[in-house]
Amino acid sequence: MNTIFDKIISREIPADIVYEDELVLAFKDIAPKAPVHYLIIPKQAIATLNDANLEHQALLGHMMLTAAQLAKDTGIADGGYRVQMNCNADGGQVVYHIHLHLMGGRALGT
Repeated sequence: MNTIFDKIISREIPADIVYEDELVLAFKDIAPKAPVHYLIIPKQAIATLNDANLEHQALLGHMMLTAAQLAKDTGIADGGYRVQMNCNADGGQVVYHIHLHLMGGRALGT
């Protein structure tokens, strides 16, 4: 599968990248829902959370710890933030490459 996220990882299309390591890439969402809205994507393609298995456990944990570090780095950790992953159409997933939304910088409703 070749999603828009695969094209961002391979630098075929540009993104405002805020973090990268050997496992993940984080960039600013193009339609932010909060003052800070980053997407954290694994470099390994996994379509949905339903497709993850025990082999992906460390990667999923790394994604969460990356979100926490980015929240600290951007100054939103103390005030609070949201980390969200959508799964499949009814869950609001649009791109079928798992990703975390890190949102903060203001009070977030339910």
